[in-house]
Amino acid sequence: MKTFLAVCALAAGLITPVATGTAALAAEPLQLSAPTGRHPVGATELYLKDTSRPDPWVPGQTARELMVTLWYPTGTTRGARAEYLSAEESRLLIEGKHLEGVPPEILSTVGTYAIADAKPAGRAHSLPLIALSPGWTQPIATLTGLAEDLASHGYVVAGINHTYETYAITFPDGRITGCAACALDNDRTFFGKLYQSRAADVSFVIDELTGRHPKWRGSRLIDSSRIGAAGHSAGGASALAALVNDRRIDAGIDVDGTTNSGGDPVVPVTGANRPALVLTSDDHLPDGHDTWLAADFANLTGWKRWIAVAGADHASFTDLGIFADQLGIDIGATTPGVRVTGITRRYVRALFDEHLRHRPQPLLNEASDRYPEVSIVAR
Repeated sequence: MKTFLAVCALAAGLITPVATGTAALAAEPLQLSAPTGRHPVGATELYLKDTSRPDPWVPGQTARELMVTLWYPTGTTRGARAEYLSAEESRLLIEGKHLEGVPPEILSTVGTYAIADAKPAGRAHSLPLIALSPGWTQPIATLTGLAEDLASHGYVVAGINHTYETYAITFPDGRITGCAACALDNDRTFFGKLYQSRAADVSFVIDELTGRHPKWRGSRLIDSSRIGAAGHSAGGASALAALVNDRRIDAGIDVDGTTNSGGDPVVPVTGANRPALVLTSDDHLPDGHDTWLAADFANLTGWKRWIAVAGADHASFTDLGIFADQLGIDIGATTPGVRVTGITRRYVRALFDEHLRHRPQPLLNEASDRYPEVSIVAR
């Protein structure tokens, strides 16, 4: 499973800088693509504690603590921009990935578009909720570009930082947790536990945002009858697990995530009859090496599509693809990061627009001249 490829995995020898790569590391701050919707975007962090279950990765932790980033429509464009990662989080992530020679603060320079702690805007119970999960060892920040875009189109996005599964998550009391689970991922059965644990995180976050005593001041905006789950890599597999486990989730998206759990399938042979989209690079295709994902896709019994993006790499579907291009780093993709970002945003939103908002999306059913890189490979 590929990890943090896009932002300079030079020490691991996974990617190669082009001639300008070294200079680019010290150049302008990294920048996301602008959101495409009409709404300004706000972002805030929310601390949640699930006392009903222990932490799955740290013995003795009797509760599961989570930090969640919420992206949502707001009525203002004034205010400080939300932070991508703090300098310390950036340093710990880069150290954890063993990225020697990379400026430790580089991911604290990212320019975002969301206004920090802006007041949520919208009619009561009008906005669909999307639970979003990152790849294994990645912070939720790496999906900021996708989350900001969804929020600009009128979605509330709850991005989950899965505690002890990445190298730096900061809690309100100043604690910074590391990747305790990283010492446990030495066989495939680990990932089956990971997917189910993350699915439980997703359900708990939905509880806390839509229950009788919601934990976020903007929860009144959420339409609890329209909920989706999405994620990249391990987060995508976890989104499918959440779709199976939680009937409140109306549609799910797996973005380039193998579902190889080393054990039972993520989608049981008894099926799951709610809409699902699998969006992948050419490395993950139904007739390819990823037989686990192909089997889980076959077990989906509702509306479904498997869509492939030519020229994309695993990291291209995250902010890291854009950052790689800005830094002059070759991650093996032939389609530019900005282009894959635009495709990912459009197809993710299309799935949720069609199945949460009931707005027909022809591009989910046929080839589009606007996106010649995209093909529907299974349905």
